[in-house]
Amino acid sequence: MPSIVTLTLNPAVDKNTRVDQVVAEDKLRCEAPSREPGGGGLNVSRVIGRLGGQSTAVYTSGGLTGRILQDLLDAEALDHTPLPVDEWTRENLIVYETSTDRQFRFGMPGPTLTDGEIDACLNTLRGLDPAPEYLVASGSLPPGAPDDTYAAVAEAAHALGAKPILDTSGAALRAAMDADWYLLKPNLRELQQLAGDDLATEAERIDAARAFIDRGWCRGVVLSMGASGALLVTADRAAHVRSPTVPIASRVGAGDSMVGGLTVALARGQDLPDAVRFGVAAGAAAVMTPGTELCHQDDTERLFEQLRTEA
Repeated sequence: MPSIVTLTLNPAVDKNTRVDQVVAEDKLRCEAPSREPGGGGLNVSRVIGRLGGQSTAVYTSGGLTGRILQDLLDAEALDHTPLPVDEWTRENLIVYETSTDRQFRFGMPGPTLTDGEIDACLNTLRGLDPAPEYLVASGSLPPGAPDDTYAAVAEAAHALGAKPILDTSGAALRAAMDADWYLLKPNLRELQQLAGDDLATEAERIDAARAFIDRGWCRGVVLSMGASGALLVTADRAAHVRSPTVPIASRVGAGDSMVGGLTVALARGQDLPDAVRFGVAAGAAAVMTPGTELCHQDDTERLFEQLRTEA
């Protein structure tokens, strides 16, 4: 068992295509589609693999799309453990409009999981042997999953002695806040919603994140701020890692690349500030790639060395 396990409760097959123009009610002649694995935890595992690390991806899988998803992960030589569910894994549609250089993303809700299926997922985590060092829970919850499902995931991680990392949003994030996470990775909008404040200054953001730590919700917060980089906050330090300036091809996948880079750096023994720098470098490297493509290792390593030099 690698030292990193990722969990994706609502994975997807992302179908990508291109068309000259998206026009309502017209029959649109699209290019032949390509398919990629999708969902937060799966993308984190894919990034870890691209960066030379190893992880095990645990995810739900159902129906024909679930089998397609397994085949796609096999094609990437990713270590993965599908958890069978009755309903079909969702399929998302991403359409690139060539005439305007715009991307349209149609996300589906995913299968409705039963209580038994959710319990089976949690029991799989509880039975991980050997236990991983890091357990990354990332992405949305599927229909039918209670809002506090990720809190139960954190409990399973603590029972294993693993360090849980959470990257989600909305009700799933709010209901999981008091579960003593090793790291929370909100974006600015999510932090504002949790704090109930605009958090216009960096000092206010640090205070809000440190309030979460003081309440025992987490050991640290890595606030992702897009082109501004990330803000690392722990009980005794705060550091703003500014993102390097890179040519922008697509912002899709930057968040998952950041989490993947951060986690693989931690698993390699780098300290938390350097791991955040590596995560920011991976996120910036993802911005350089077109469409839904994730970061490349050579870009990530080069940008990381740049950030270290500037630190």
